[in-house]
Amino acid sequence: MVDPTETSDDFLPEALRFRSPAPLVDIGANLTHESFARDLDAVIARARAANVTGLILTGTDREHAEQAVALARCHAGLYATAGVHPHDASRWDASLQQAMRELHRQPEVVAVGECGLDFNRNFSTPAEQERAFEAQLGLAVECGKPLFIHERDAGKRMRDTLHAGRDDLPGAVIHCFTADRETLYGYRDLDLHIGLTGWICDERRGHHLRELVGEVPRDRLMVETDCPYLLPRNLPAKLKGRRHEPSLLPWIVREIAHWQGVSEVELAQATSQTARAFFRLAETEDPNVAGTFQQEEH
Repeated sequence: MVDPTETSDDFLPEALRFRSPAPLVDIGANLTHESFARDLDAVIARARAANVTGLILTGTDREHAEQAVALARCHAGLYATAGVHPHDASRWDASLQQAMRELHRQPEVVAVGECGLDFNRNFSTPAEQERAFEAQLGLAVECGKPLFIHERDAGKRMRDTLHAGRDDLPGAVIHCFTADRETLYGYRDLDLHIGLTGWICDERRGHHLRELVGEVPRDRLMVETDCPYLLPRNLPAKLKGRRHEPSLLPWIVREIAHWQGVSEVELAQATSQTARAFFRLAETEDPNVAGTFQQEEH
């Protein structure tokens, strides 16, 4: 639990106060999670101090998407996605579809999702997941906004589904990619984007990603924390609690840059440029929020 009296400066030990050499966009931050309720302003302030100037808040269901939109309206540089996670696909019906359609019309919403297929846990049946995902593919085509996709142990079915309608989709990113080389190249063939997280910092399960990261085209790569989940396991100091947050994104970028054999500044600039183009964000000229982003007209 985070102490609500904790200040922006106090929460992170000195060794974890990273600052990116170039502005970053965190394309997947679950800031509507209850663990951020008490100190959200401080979390955002720490992100700014770390030069993480763009935050895309993940909407995994109607409630969290609406909360993400509300936050985006209150803070410069924050945006939202709106979708139904495959875990909740059993709830998909005509009413929920219409609610999502209305959310996608909001200017703060820059992508449809988090949606997709998760055949690892199957909290909803595969048939329910496929029905909800295909409906959200249609909504993405309808609103002209890209897809923010969750896929776990469903690579072949995901590729088959996307292949059928890829020409009509405005774009898609596989969020928190953790799969194998065959799946990566299948997504490359579909001209998809790839989101990488602190999974690559995990000595227990991230080794294969270290070998694959150089095979992700630079103009297709974006970075994310997926906070409060996936706290990097190789941080140089202990963090109070186990909650991940956007201010630690520069550490993930450092790790990815190492395995790609490029500088941190080069990777930061490339991933931010890709994210701005993918989500149709433009740099603001407001000097009071320098380095943050605003959404371009569709």
